[in-house]
Amino acid sequence: MDEKYLKCFDEIAKAKKVTVLTGAGVSTLSGIADFRGENGFYSNGDFLYGVKKEKIFDIDFFHERPEVFFHYAKEYLYPMLDKSPSIAHLALAKMQQKGLCGTIYTQNIDALHTKADGKEIVELHGTLTEHYCTLCHTYYETDFVRQIAEKNEIPRCRKCYSLIKPEVVFFGEGLDEEDLAKAFHDCRTSDLVLVLGSSLTVYPVAGLPGEAKVHDKKLVIVNAQKTSYDNKADFLFDDIAEFSRNMQEYFDL
Repeated sequence: MDEKYLKCFDEIAKAKKVTVLTGAGVSTLSGIADFRGENGFYSNGDFLYGVKKEKIFDIDFFHERPEVFFHYAKEYLYPMLDKSPSIAHLALAKMQQKGLCGTIYTQNIDALHTKADGKEIVELHGTLTEHYCTLCHTYYETDFVRQIAEKNEIPRCRKCYSLIKPEVVFFGEGLDEEDLAKAFHDCRTSDLVLVLGSSLTVYPVAGLPGEAKVHDKKLVIVNAQKTSYDNKADFLFDDIAEFSRNMQEYFDL
């Protein structure tokens, strides 16, 4: 094993508390296109279905034209739920099971950490596995909503006929304050923070590595693209699959 990995894993092994943050990069290994990478959502033009791409995840636009979001969800989002966990999801779940890392905070909405049998998962940007009525807050099974969207119909509440929305944080909505506070606390109090597959461009989650470094904690970044925290990282890698394979070998996962 390359010495750069040995030194990094030695630090993880001796750390009493390790917090993990993951982004789209861990799920590209499962065949899910990311948002900001080379072939991601924002890389192929500014428009989709005749509207600005950023509008698709805007909460006001969702209420104005929900059919646009659900058409996108039918084609690109709900198929995420059919994917299998990647080597990164599986390795991190095993790390948790062995007590080698604590909570995994993720920006992903695909639920693959849970599918990999991760036990302490906080989905900071929400999840596609839960849906609710925007008026009366009745919860709906994802399969029920997905079947409606696949018929090119707008999912509406059976009780009040208001829009049904996935438990995903749209632009214009705030993240769960308790989850975010816990994430910042964990980054502040961990010996080491491991970031896998995040471009670290979407705030406030992108501020978590900074919280670690302000408090003089070790920072490991594994991401194909450069991030604004690369020059602050104690260890920097660009291949998530290779990193995960080496982690499996080192920790006998």
